[in-house]
Amino acid sequence: MDVATPAHIFLDDAGVAWIDDTNVKVIEVILDKLAHGSSPEEMHFQYPHLSLAQIYAALSYYHDHQETLDTEIRRKLNEVDALAAQTDDSPVRKRLRQAGKLP
Repeated sequence: MDVATPAHIFLDDAGVAWIDDTNVKVIEVILDKLAHGSSPEEMHFQYPHLSLAQIYAALSYYHDHQETLDTEIRRKLNEVDALAAQTDDSPVRKRLRQAGKLP
């Protein structure tokens, strides 16, 4: 089933969902919702540049495309974990460990 894009949401050339007239991706709103459990009203208080209509549109888009967006979130988290694992012994970390400032 093909689901229409709600008002206030547009897809860029790469298929990434953005909130109209902003510099905010739908996935950013969703990550905030998942991380903090914020209500749309709380999110509006934290991000007053987004209207409630835009926030609800982002949530609506997420629910219509949840599997795809959840897969993208997992992919990005795995990427961050892989990058973090590569930097465990960075020169800065080594110096901080030697100085007793890191375990």
